[in-house]
Amino acid sequence: MGRRKKKKIIEKVEITGIADKGKSVGRNQEGQVVFVDKVVPGDIVDVLVLRKRKGFMQGIAQTIHKYSEDRVEPICEHFGVCGGCKWQHLSYEAQIKHKALVVHNAFRRIGKIEPEEGFSPILSAAETSYYRNKLEFSFSNRRWLTSTELSDDSLSNQQEVLGFHPPGSFDKIVDIQHCHLQGGISNELRNTMRELAIEQGLAFYDIRSRAGMLRHMIVRISSIGETMLIVSFFENDQEKIQGYLGAIQAQFPQLNSIYYCINPKMNDFMMDLEMNLFHGTPWIEEQLGEVRFRIGPKSFFQTNSLQAARLFDVVAKFADLQGTENVYDLYTGLGSIALYLAKHCRQVVGIEEIAQAIEDAKDNMALNEIDNAVFYAGDVKDILTTDFAQRHGKPDVVVTDPPRAGMHKEVIEILLELAAPKIVYVSCNPATQARDLSLLAAKYRVVKSRAVDMFPHTHHVENVALLVLKSAEV
Repeated sequence: MGRRKKKKIIEKVEITGIADKGKSVGRNQEGQVVFVDKVVPGDIVDVLVLRKRKGFMQGIAQTIHKYSEDRVEPICEHFGVCGGCKWQHLSYEAQIKHKALVVHNAFRRIGKIEPEEGFSPILSAAETSYYRNKLEFSFSNRRWLTSTELSDDSLSNQQEVLGFHPPGSFDKIVDIQHCHLQGGISNELRNTMRELAIEQGLAFYDIRSRAGMLRHMIVRISSIGETMLIVSFFENDQEKIQGYLGAIQAQFPQLNSIYYCINPKMNDFMMDLEMNLFHGTPWIEEQLGEVRFRIGPKSFFQTNSLQAARLFDVVAKFADLQGTENVYDLYTGLGSIALYLAKHCRQVVGIEEIAQAIEDAKDNMALNEIDNAVFYAGDVKDILTTDFAQRHGKPDVVVTDPPRAGMHKEVIEILLELAAPKIVYVSCNPATQARDLSLLAAKYRVVKSRAVDMFPHTHHVENVALLVLKSAEV
């Protein structure tokens, strides 16, 4: 048997920034990048290297020689276990600073871009807790045990729990008592649902044996106080379903809408399942600026309502609409940005791949009595063509908000061909945004950029960039 290779320790690495998935980043003495878990910028640590890749290493802190002055006490009892809110131990001021640097570094290193007017200050979140309007929790008959609990032979993980999967665990759940991500009745509702299920003898889902009654719950709470509950059952036992949901309704008469679905599949995805309305209205309503939205059980909507309105205000400011423009909104979702801008332009044309989202967009257009918007369902790269532009008129402004992977190269090619005077590019991934901007640089100047923090205590950051055709004036 060969000798086990001794793991390498890098001494006194200064942590200088944040990276993806809650990791921090520093460099060894040779300048090689080192990604480290569970430390914050400003820490000086010895790093036990777990993986070596070309150009970088990954590891964990073995010893912390100096704690960062930006460290703070996490507010959540579940911090470090449930896998969410990975930056709660870093002050919010420091989070904002480092998120802005993530955007700046992506532009400079990946896109080789410097906005002509520089980087506007990052727009911090108005609320750093209880800011999410949607959360999903899982039922399980196996509780995640901490390392301390694992050493106690008297403890068993065979418990009915309701909460989040910790990172790397598909079959165990951290039993969440209080989550600081969602306010309103969310915590009371979840804890009561756990108690009611145990009282009624309902089996919590066992993912290994694929057995049990209760599988998931989703809570949607709008900023105007309306609440929707969605419960996913593995077994279609109507007597138990009706009894359970009836007990929830009796305890929480303020619920505007209660849905349920049956999910016998191997995967947890619910958006392809039939949603059954048990009680109340088919939707809840949300308000962003002057626009009212009806949100159903399958609606795709910005998760932070308050900050979404502020993000859309940045988009509107960059677009600087005068009322005469023809606007294209690519990856429109349920038309949230399109409808937000509709009253300030001549026409807005939205394209979205998910057909249900387009149906929601049309419903919300009618709700707001907007008659200058049109929406199409389909892949943007297939829908947006020169023929499409001839039918709907050449765009004066293009707003694009693609998924994390960024825009398909064919979309970039048609945008270069259409040569709209302005493009406002909204992104949840500064790296792919910078890549796309470098490709659009063949015809466009990057004039402005502003980051927006939608998700405090996470590594996620949105960014809005204004591109102007090189032959046009700002």
